[in-house]
Amino acid sequence: MRETLEKPSVPKSLRFLYYNRLGAPTLRLLTSRWVSKLVGSYMDGRLSKHKIKKYVKKHGIVMSDYIDEDYKSFNAFFTRRIKPELRPFDFAPEALCSPCDGKLSAYRITEDLKFNAKGFDYDINTLLGNSELASEFMGGVCLVFRLCVTDYHRYMFFDGGIASGNKFIKGRLHTVQPAALEKRRVFTENCREITELDTDNFGKAVQVEIGAMMVGRIVNDVKSGRFERGMEKGRFEFGGSTVILLLQKDKAEVDEEFFQNTSFDLETIVKCGERIGVAAQSK
Repeated sequence: MRETLEKPSVPKSLRFLYYNRLGAPTLRLLTSRWVSKLVGSYMDGRLSKHKIKKYVKKHGIVMSDYIDEDYKSFNAFFTRRIKPELRPFDFAPEALCSPCDGKLSAYRITEDLKFNAKGFDYDINTLLGNSELASEFMGGVCLVFRLCVTDYHRYMFFDGGIASGNKFIKGRLHTVQPAALEKRRVFTENCREITELDTDNFGKAVQVEIGAMMVGRIVNDVKSGRFERGMEKGRFEFGGSTVILLLQKDKAEVDEEFFQNTSFDLETIVKCGERIGVAAQSK
C-alpha cells in the first residue's frame, strides 16, 4: 500500500481568505495574475537568491538529491533538476506512469462529463473549454496530481506519442491547498494550459497544467510534435500547482487503491515515473 495523506488543518491565513467574508477583497488581489507576475519577476532576479538557504532548511530539502548547480535566483533553485536515477520511469509499454511528483486523487468521469472533487461537480467541458474534445472522455478517468511547494516541479510525458497543440485559458490563481479546493472550483477558475496527446499505448489523452497562487508561469517546452515516454514536458515556477490527466474510457486500468483512497478523502503520494496502472489491452 502506498503512503497517503489526510486532509490537513486549515492555516489561519487561508481560513481568513476562504472562510471569512472580510478576506474576500484580499483574496481577489492575491489571486490576480498581475500579483503573481510581480512576485515571479522578483523570484527570477538575483535579489531572491538569499531565500534559498532558509527555504532548504525550513522544508528539509535534501540537496544531494539534485544536480549540483550555482542557482542565480530562487526560481532557478525552485525548478532544480533531480538526479535522473532518483526518478526512474517505467518503460514497459503497458505501464501507466505518473507524469510528476504529487498527491494523487482519482475520479471516474460520468456519462454527463462530470467528476466530483471536494464537494464540487466539475464539468469537463468547462475544464477544457472545448465541448467536442470533452465528449471524447465520457466514462473515462480523471487523475489529479496536486504538487506542494516541496515537490519536484518538473513534469514529464507519461507515454510516447504526438502532441497536437497547446491551449492557454486565462483565469485566477487560487492556491491548490485543500482549504481552497473545498470553497472554490479551483480547477476551472485558475489559469491552465491544455495539451492534446495521441499516445502510443493509451489512445487520446489530455494533460492540463494548472497554475496556483504565486505561480506566475506554467512553462511548457514541448507543445506539439513527437514526444517520448519520460521526456520532460515542462515545469511550474514558484508555488504549489496541479497536473490533471484525462484518459478515455477503456484505455487504462488505474490501480483501484487510488479510487478507494480518494473516496475516503485521502490523497496518495506518488513519484514521477511510478507505475500507477496499466493499459487496458494488456489486462
